[in-house]
Amino acid sequence: MEIDKFQKLIEDTYLKKDTRRGLSKTFMWFTEEVGELSRALRENNKEEMKKEFADVLAWLFTLASLSGIKMKETISKYTAGCPVCKGIPCICEEK
Repeated sequence: MEIDKFQKLIEDTYLKKDTRRGLSKTFMWFTEEVGELSRALRENNKEEMKKEFADVLAWLFTLASLSGIKMKETISKYTAGCPVCKGIPCICEEK
């Protein structure tokens, strides 16, 4: 599925409810999902990882929609490689 179509699907499904909840409370839900993903990664539970990656992605798209951001426009930051060194792969030194 294309990024813009996925964002539209998430908006059609959840935007009305998420708008009522508001950006701050929606962000709290997002961070909870990130915590659940962290647990799945720590436990190396592949099935839970799949579910939690999907949840984090959906909530991230919701946050973008609530902020008036189209995710399709945001990916340009990375389409030419690393935004710092421009490398593919990145050759930046870890700090």
